[in-house]
Amino acid sequence: MKKEILVFISQNYADWESAYICSELNKPETDFIIKTLAVNKDSVKSMGGFTVVPDYSITEMPTQFQMLILVGGTLWLSGENDEVKQAVDLCIEKDIPVAAICDACTFLANQGYLDHREHTGNSAAYMEELAPNYKGSKHFIEKQVVSNDGWITANGTSAVEFAREILKHFQIMRESELEQWYELFKTGYYKE
Repeated sequence: MKKEILVFISQNYADWESAYICSELNKPETDFIIKTLAVNKDSVKSMGGFTVVPDYSITEMPTQFQMLILVGGTLWLSGENDEVKQAVDLCIEKDIPVAAICDACTFLANQGYLDHREHTGNSAAYMEELAPNYKGSKHFIEKQVVSNDGWITANGTSAVEFAREILKHFQIMRESELEQWYELFKTGYYKE
């Protein structure tokens, strides 16, 4: 049976931020399957216009899964995604990795999850301004992606780096193959 990875989505989520990683992890030859998680089971429309019916709501999510991926979007700062704290807290309790990109990192910062761990996000100044409860700026690292003790954070311009770090975490590819994969999606077949 395939191991589940949960991807939290909300209205107007940034669909491209999870596209690279979900397509790789969900391949038939991996041990993983992607399942979507949302506040409720109502259909969710992405920024790109894709409509998704979530596999799970927060109240019915499984207690055993391999990783929680939090995708950026426009609702993270509105409070409408606050119920995802239940999923993040479960991950902390069960030592399940959490990966967040873009404003999902800002949400984690505002909730205090990044106060004591190395992380990145859109910028330290951005997080300080938009996450009033954030106290972790001394742990902010100016990198595209930061992986630290089961937590992966990335800024909104690093969907490929985000995917590479998650693939590295799960050891989906040999290191040389992973670097080829990264170069292909980062720079393409041809240099302009």
